[in-house]
Amino acid sequence: MDFNLYKASSKDTTVTRPGVTFNYRYFFSPATEGKPTVLFLHGFPSNGYECWRHQAAFFVDLGLGVLIPDLLGYGGTSKPQEVEAYAKSLMAGDIISILEKENLQGKGTRIYAIGHDWGCALTSGLATFYPDRFAGFAFLSFGYLKPNPNFKIAEFYKNYAAIAGYDECFGYWEFFKTPKAAETIEAHMDAFLSLLYPKDPITWKTNMAPEGKLQEWVESDTKTNPLSSLKPEDFERQKAELLKGGMTGPLNWYKQYALEEVAKDDKLVPPENYTIKKPVFFAATSLDYICVPNGSSAFMDASTCPTLTRKTYETDHWVQLAEGARDVLNRDLLAWIKEFEVRQ
Repeated sequence: MDFNLYKASSKDTTVTRPGVTFNYRYFFSPATEGKPTVLFLHGFPSNGYECWRHQAAFFVDLGLGVLIPDLLGYGGTSKPQEVEAYAKSLMAGDIISILEKENLQGKGTRIYAIGHDWGCALTSGLATFYPDRFAGFAFLSFGYLKPNPNFKIAEFYKNYAAIAGYDECFGYWEFFKTPKAAETIEAHMDAFLSLLYPKDPITWKTNMAPEGKLQEWVESDTKTNPLSSLKPEDFERQKAELLKGGMTGPLNWYKQYALEEVAKDDKLVPPENYTIKKPVFFAATSLDYICVPNGSSAFMDASTCPTLTRKTYETDHWVQLAEGARDVLNRDLLAWIKEFEVRQ
């Protein structure tokens, strides 16, 4: 979808939490009569357009409703500096407020929430705090994060690395949680985005997953060839947005977990909601060397996702952007939605 067309269909609204009001910017194209709505939740370090432009065009053309917010910390949305503001329960409540403002509620309303990367954490929050508001949940590249009131980051690192089959997957989180991370990345944004969107996916295993490697890459201004699907103008537009808003907000998504804040939030989830009883779609990306498919599959079994559709894509983390893979993904998501729409 063209950026100017996307921008023309975007709007701002406010959501209120106890003692604070945040602005949210989002794209919205209403569904034609009788069709469902898809809610797309982006991850790091994207905003709504940078993550979902290819999906927006596809689903809008088919008449489905499409709602794509810039999530907290990104784009035209507020960017609170406090880690506590990024709790899943609070952000999920924000999303529900936006849906209600667009009258996406009540009998006959069918919404499918689709997340990528950290958007999967928020999709998990919607599935556990507001399960009855949605017809289904999709997780791209990363999976469902079952609530864990006893979450410990060291245990998470260890267990995930054992599944991946190498020493470290999330070593870069240790840098992201430091006070200087945002400033350092902002000062070396070209190198940072080069590492986040490399042409060779193995770059993540060698220069991002091990602790200290991402910081070393960024501070030395190292660069590599970018994804073929990321044009120079895409790179520059995303760079400008991140520099405008700063990196503190986006990094707070990591700090929720790296600082174990998420355990407080997970204590609020009713245990009966740990299992997603609605249909679930999981897009495994076989060339993703951090969000490895087996890692997500470990959290998604018959006990947590009894109605699970799994598809595997021979691509890296950015399945929704990758040439070829994104078109297959779009068709698969549509087929999944249609399957369960027929059962309504």
